[in-house]
Amino acid sequence: MTAVRPARTAAAPLSAAATSAAATSDAASPAPTTPDPATPDAYAGLRDAVGRWFAETARDLPWRAADRTAWGVLVSEVMLQQTPVVRVEPVWRAWMDRWPEPADLAAAPTADVLRAWGRLGYPRRALRLQECARAVVERHGGQVPRGEAALRALPGVGEYTAAAVTAFAHGRRAVVVDTNVRRVLARAVGGVALPAPSYTAAERATAAAVAPPGDEDAVLWAAASMELGALVCTARGPRCGACPVRDACAWRRAGRPGDEHADRRRTQAWAGTDRQARGRVMAVLRDAPGPVPRAVVAGAWHDAAQLDRCVASLVEDGLVEQVDGPGGALYRLPA
Repeated sequence: MTAVRPARTAAAPLSAAATSAAATSDAASPAPTTPDPATPDAYAGLRDAVGRWFAETARDLPWRAADRTAWGVLVSEVMLQQTPVVRVEPVWRAWMDRWPEPADLAAAPTADVLRAWGRLGYPRRALRLQECARAVVERHGGQVPRGEAALRALPGVGEYTAAAVTAFAHGRRAVVVDTNVRRVLARAVGGVALPAPSYTAAERATAAAVAPPGDEDAVLWAAASMELGALVCTARGPRCGACPVRDACAWRRAGRPGDEHADRRRTQAWAGTDRQARGRVMAVLRDAPGPVPRAVVAGAWHDAAQLDRCVASLVEDGLVEQVDGPGGALYRLPA
């Protein structure tokens, strides 16, 4: 996922210390040393260097604007799961123009919601987001609730999203850890190429230890570390020469050893998968003005048995409805 920069507003202001540090050149400050967890505030140097870098290079994204809303941040975080910023931004803008408040999305026809989601992928996220909007309206009077516990009680909101909304929308300390932050911490602190395939208790403890105690600084660290992982400390081809903590990075100082978990990582080609077939079916139904017969759906995919399986799974997931027509079954997006 991509960082949401904390705007300089009352909701989530940057700290005075961070603002002052951002104005100081890298040459004026010594490079941070590799953190020693046994020392007090061992990670201050790491945080300061990344914070200065972020202040100078952060992307200008709409969900980081000073007038952002908690709802807009929540929508962005759901869309950015497994989808790059370049694809999300235009959809997010159109979405927020159309449904600027949870009540607007809650009342929308589900078919319109799925069409607006378009080709972002994983369309069940759109269904969960609408369910979330309805829960916000029913349980919280249409206002995105504060507090990670209340957020996690919403449909489709897990640990990461609750922490991100708490930090980037409400300006409160939260340990925000996505794949980008995991990678930054794995390399800079852990000295390994990539984190383990699954989030571990040790990673959780490290992330909590690195996050500063105060609200403002914790929000800044969350945004900056996510940005660093997205733009510099990438999974493939990390740009170590541009990294603000390159001289202190435990992985770089160890000679950039290989991925110790490489044999446990699962990779799956896109071509020919059920995901691709499901996407083709969804594209046909998004473009259709109404219910379509089986013959039209059949034109979306070459393997009849696989198509049957995928259509059945789409119906089961609530993404497609099967209705009776005069000549047999018809298929459409949910009403």
